[in-house]
Amino acid sequence: MARCSACGRIMLGGIRIDGYRYCTQRCRKSHALISVSDMIEPDVINAFATQIHSGPCPKCKGSGPVDIHKHYQIWSALVMTRWSSRSQVSCRRCALKSQAGGLVSTLLLGWWGFPWGLIFTPVQICRNITAMVRPPNPAAPSDSLKRLAKLQLASRVSSPASPRQP
Repeated sequence: MARCSACGRIMLGGIRIDGYRYCTQRCRKSHALISVSDMIEPDVINAFATQIHSGPCPKCKGSGPVDIHKHYQIWSALVMTRWSSRSQVSCRRCALKSQAGGLVSTLLLGWWGFPWGLIFTPVQICRNITAMVRPPNPAAPSDSLKRLAKLQLASRVSSPASPRQP
């Protein structure tokens, strides 16, 4: 199975550009940044990811380790159901708060749609619980954090220099 070069989702088909594959037009728009990011040395990426990992939490400003954590939600009303997976860069404590919030809102609001609410609510509940009990390794940056660091470095390289103020 192929994965989107931007978001990493598994996909069939997609949009192909210069050997990269994208699942949507939104992901395709990041092609220039992704192609620049592939030119950055792995040692530079790892050093920057380690700097993010050992730095303060962007949400609470507390101590790390900082990594990418996911939380999942679902909301349903009769025949309409909306589910989401969200990632955040934060410390473990902030991640647990978001995951617990996603779990509670899913428990309260997920069941009310037919048929998808009844089907996907248990899935999102299990995904939240799994994310809560299996966090990223606190000793080293995850692959997701390294991918984020790579894209942040690429955006710094590819953005034009800001004009100097007199």
